[in-house]
Amino acid sequence: MNTTSSFDFKNWLRSHPNPKMRNLFVILKRARATGIPTPSFYNKALYTLLTILRNGIETLSRLFVYTPAFKGRVSKCGHSLYLYSGLPLVTGPLKISLGNDCRVSGHTTFSARTTPHSNPAIQPELIVGSNVDIGWQVTIAVAEKVEIQDNVRIAGRCQLFGYSGHPLNARQRAEGAPDEDHRIGSIVLEQDVWLATGVTVQTGVTIGQGTIVAAGSVVTHDLPANVIAAGCPAKVVKHIDQTL
Repeated sequence: MNTTSSFDFKNWLRSHPNPKMRNLFVILKRARATGIPTPSFYNKALYTLLTILRNGIETLSRLFVYTPAFKGRVSKCGHSLYLYSGLPLVTGPLKISLGNDCRVSGHTTFSARTTPHSNPAIQPELIVGSNVDIGWQVTIAVAEKVEIQDNVRIAGRCQLFGYSGHPLNARQRAEGAPDEDHRIGSIVLEQDVWLATGVTVQTGVTIGQGTIVAAGSVVTHDLPANVIAAGCPAKVVKHIDQTL
């Protein structure tokens, strides 16, 4: 029985004018939700076994499939790359270089602007330093250059937009026209920057060394070094004492 037929049968039972048929629906629903009683030692042993199998498969896939495949896409890769949870999506003519000891989620998207630049010598480039974390569902869109320096931490669902992908004019956008050259730019995250969950960084922004950007903030302009910034647009809310 396919899903549609099963759904129709359940609705037929649930709304049947005969109370006995409606009671049958309730009985079947309870039977479906009733679990098989199993002893605690069995539950724990099964969980341990499945966890070992899952972790083993993930480790083998990471070592022998996803990491070598990703290295085949980047132009430069340092030692000790830790690529977890699959293979990042890379689109467009993007040049990628990674430093040492980087940790990158497989649920990350790296994209390059495909619209030809007014200067054909420009190659969209993502430069990642050493000891960098790029978390779950991060999107990095590169028009010219995105530079992520050493010891940067980028939490899950952050977005770095070096280009918008669409023009401001509604008619041109509906026609599928590309974004304008004057609305693209580079992004630089200097050493020790930390972007908390869900931060958006817009075109042409440089975030200074050691700065922390609070979760959900939108960075529309440069931020100085060693501050905490928050809000939309992000503003400096506190200076960080580096002497502690």
